[in-house]
Amino acid sequence: MGETVIGVIGGSGLYGMEGLTDTEWRRIESPFGAPSDELLFGRLDGVQMVFLPRHGRGHRISPSGINYRANIDAMKRAGVTDIVSVSACGSFHEALAPGTFVIVDQFIDRTFAREKSFFGNGLVAHVSMADPVCSRLGDALEAAARDTHIGHVRGGTYLTMEGPQFSTRAESFMYRDWGCSVIGMTNMPEAKLAREAEICYATVAMVTDYDCWHEAHDAVDVAAVLEVLQGNAVKAQKLVAAVAPKLAGARSVCHAGCDRALEVALITAPDARDPKMAAKLDAVAGRVLQGA
Repeated sequence: MGETVIGVIGGSGLYGMEGLTDTEWRRIESPFGAPSDELLFGRLDGVQMVFLPRHGRGHRISPSGINYRANIDAMKRAGVTDIVSVSACGSFHEALAPGTFVIVDQFIDRTFAREKSFFGNGLVAHVSMADPVCSRLGDALEAAARDTHIGHVRGGTYLTMEGPQFSTRAESFMYRDWGCSVIGMTNMPEAKLAREAEICYATVAMVTDYDCWHEAHDAVDVAAVLEVLQGNAVKAQKLVAAVAPKLAGARSVCHAGCDRALEVALITAPDARDPKMAAKLDAVAGRVLQGA
């Protein structure tokens, strides 16, 4: 199935990748618009890597302003097979202290101002999101965190809020009651789009604060968050370097089925599909559309 290509989407505090060799920033054109930035191509311990700063270098783009469809489409066009999403987040649990990395396994999507699908009128598809992250990638990230002695927790629910404002105290308590582990602003619809593009996807949520529910801590403050972000970014670089060799080698079929998500998802009859929409989906869904 070809070589494994690891895509890393860097969130707040992570705008580049250390240790890459043969590097080149390259603009990838997408029919869905402009990605957040150029993509950084390189190799890490012999593994092909592609890095994209989610907010753009210099953090120019707000969570609601990110073109998530263009980002994932560009990753697909770059040949990425596995995406590691690295994101800053707030914590809803005392035990998930700032500096902890959470390898999440579920999401709640509370966003409302974003394009959430590559598909729509003219070419309809419904992918399963019951298990929204790739367990195979999660296993590799957990092992890498253990090897690098990074404080981490495997499993948890990431609530994606619209932002850009932080939560009200009432919202924070409500999300805790829902059983959420962490809160952020960017991993939805990113995870949904990665599934539609048949790319394995996993999130490492890096805790920076306790949101605003914790009585013993001040409400979220950007200056305090930035201080924790710096330390988290250093650990994130180590984590990615440690996970790369665990995913290296020839690409095999994903046991979780992420790379075959569209096989039973397309519902529009072949003769009723909009050819213009199908043309835009040449990268995302070309594997199944060409076989129609």
